[in-house]
Amino acid sequence: MDNLTPELVEAARGVWTQLYSFLRIMTLPYRLWQLAAILGLMAIAHLARNWLAPRLNLWLRQRQNWPKWRLRFGILVQRKLRVILFAALSWAVVLVMRELTWPSRSQLIALAAALSAAWVAIEFAVRIIANRTFRRWVWWGLWIWVTLHFFDLTTSVGRVLDSIALAIGDYRLSVLGVLKAVALTALLIVVGRILSRLIAGSMARNADLTPTMRVLLAKLLQIVLLVVAVVTGLRALGLDLTGLTVFSGAIGLGIGFGLQKVVSNLISGVIILLDESIKPGDVISLGETFGWIDALGARYVSVVTRDGKEYLIPNEDLVTGQVVNWSHTNDFVRLDLEFRCSYADDPHEVSKTAVNASMTVKRVLAHRTPVCWVTEFSDFSVRYVLRFWISDPESGLTNVRGEVYLALWDAFKKKGITIPLPQREIRIVTDPPDPPPEINDPDADAKPSTAMT
Repeated sequence: MDNLTPELVEAARGVWTQLYSFLRIMTLPYRLWQLAAILGLMAIAHLARNWLAPRLNLWLRQRQNWPKWRLRFGILVQRKLRVILFAALSWAVVLVMRELTWPSRSQLIALAAALSAAWVAIEFAVRIIANRTFRRWVWWGLWIWVTLHFFDLTTSVGRVLDSIALAIGDYRLSVLGVLKAVALTALLIVVGRILSRLIAGSMARNADLTPTMRVLLAKLLQIVLLVVAVVTGLRALGLDLTGLTVFSGAIGLGIGFGLQKVVSNLISGVIILLDESIKPGDVISLGETFGWIDALGARYVSVVTRDGKEYLIPNEDLVTGQVVNWSHTNDFVRLDLEFRCSYADDPHEVSKTAVNASMTVKRVLAHRTPVCWVTEFSDFSVRYVLRFWISDPESGLTNVRGEVYLALWDAFKKKGITIPLPQREIRIVTDPPDPPPEINDPDADAKPSTAMT
């Protein structure tokens, strides 16, 4: 590091020289007038913003049919209205002054106008980045680079950053090289995400691709673009990637043993996407969980139930376990309802009434006519089963069963059909009274009979 110290000192001296020259120029009279003009333009922009912002806000609130991205753009314009007005006023002053006097008389105003316009452009450009933290880092990086560029300090600052380096054998790692690699990697990641979104949107409109194939292709595209961005960033640092093959193989072997479940879920996710056994929108039941597939992840499947709970089920459970897919090949689902009626009611009339009542429910399919059958003659009632079809299991099963039960209740009440309750006859049996005990008289045989006397 000692041999780099003179380079660092020389680079820092160059930056200071440029800054000192700029400050000396700022003390010239016509430069001071330009500073005063810039302050005046800032005050005018502030007053204009206070007058325009409420009106713009009211106008945006009245745009009921606008898409969300357009409303967000309008809100961002409202927030940055002061800087936008300052840039517009500054450029207008510059154009007028260049027609009336020398360009140097408006050079400082032009610099302020260019900086403000560049800052506004950066603010709008970084909005395409969804991650807030990453967007903030990109915003700061672009803001610093643009500022240094307009002040003509990029070369000097670049020398300072390049002089701060770490030497490992023949390899030299400088701060400038790290920043360039990070910036290049970030740019490629942003471009990759934009491309993946555009391609995913194009595939979503392609009717020839199944939903699972769209998800699989989108994820593969994201992985490829991410790998390209990382490899390019490492190459920008000057690293020899061929030496990492043995090391990465050893790490991969260790990860394979330590993360068997994770790898199993990843492979199971690929299998699910390839065989198309489960796709977004399908209604499934796994154990006690019943809901519809909301999203297919690399490690898990998101299942949303009717009560609003979201279960994250590992892909391995869906591949190795028994899963009921209510909408695998089609959306038709048959439901059975069991009920009882009295022996006093005609079974033919009961079946006809049950079928007609079920068809009054909107979700019950009319083209698949419901049927009602007698299943058992029990001890106190006749058992029936009503079978009907629906085509929207994602809307729930319990609710449609309840609607059909209510329709049966109303129809049976109207027709006078009774739903019997279990009846039991209880008899209380009492034992007869015990006979009086016999009296044994030992002298009875010795008494003379009255009839013989």
